[in-house]
Amino acid sequence: MVGYDPGSQSAALTPEDAALAGSASGMVTRALISPFDVIKIRFQLQIERMSSQHPEGKYWGIFQASRCILTEEGLSAFWKGHVPAQLLSVCFGAVQFASFELLTEVVHKSTPYDSQTAGVHFVCGGLAACSATVACQPLDTLRTRFAAQGEPRVYRSLRHAVSTMYHSEGVLGFYRGLAPTMVAVFPYAGLQFFSYKVLKNLMGPPPMDSYVGANLRSLICGSCAGVISKTVTYPFDLIKKRLQVEGFEVARAHFGQVRRYAGFVDCASQIAREEGLRGFFKGLSPSLVKAALSTGFTFFWYEIFLNAIQNLKGTGE
Repeated sequence: MVGYDPGSQSAALTPEDAALAGSASGMVTRALISPFDVIKIRFQLQIERMSSQHPEGKYWGIFQASRCILTEEGLSAFWKGHVPAQLLSVCFGAVQFASFELLTEVVHKSTPYDSQTAGVHFVCGGLAACSATVACQPLDTLRTRFAAQGEPRVYRSLRHAVSTMYHSEGVLGFYRGLAPTMVAVFPYAGLQFFSYKVLKNLMGPPPMDSYVGANLRSLICGSCAGVISKTVTYPFDLIKKRLQVEGFEVARAHFGQVRRYAGFVDCASQIAREEGLRGFFKGLSPSLVKAALSTGFTFFWYEIFLNAIQNLKGTGE
């Protein structure tokens, strides 16, 4: 059960349990969806038009980009930046789910609202993601830089990347793209938790003895919730990625044109002027595939690990 539910024995679980389940869920999910994330980031950072008929840019299709990366950089390229990405997923999952469980419990005990309503899940999910974003933004920036670099590599290791960025860009360099991230993360995560709750309610409860059915239900609802939330908030994610690679032009030049942006508004206006409306949705296809798998697996594994913790503590139903 996602969120505090006083009518369930899972209410005995603590925020620490949610943090453990959330971090484990993030770790497993990240390992599975990393290739889609790398492809998505490459598309988002490409200035040139994406078209198979008029291929101005280096990448113009999911399969074409996959072949190109595999041929030029090898299989390991699909897991570039995996260490910071894995740290990001573990940290984000822990903070987000612990915050969500805590917030829904506070709402239920301190307000007249039911913690298991979709509206409460939207607000609490958005707030939980905002707190996780602030805590994990440096790791997200590092993950983006690693996924964006081609060959030869600019950063040899995570330690080298942190040292280089700190000395050349300062502490604020690790928080590039935070403004669009915060603007987007509240509705994005809110819609994830909201859609997940609504879809699970629409599907109805699984048979009491159907463990596989319950988990499959979580996977399907999570995947649909990921597609819905990603489609609505995608332009903010693209702008965030563009801002995160500011000062990283030496690596970006390998893939095509580079731009410098004065901030969120300047980035949005340049994209609109040079790339048109479609520019805000570059990389949407791999992003939707990634979002469906990522969100689906996140809720799927979270509920599995939470049930495992519940059973280990002797509170299983």
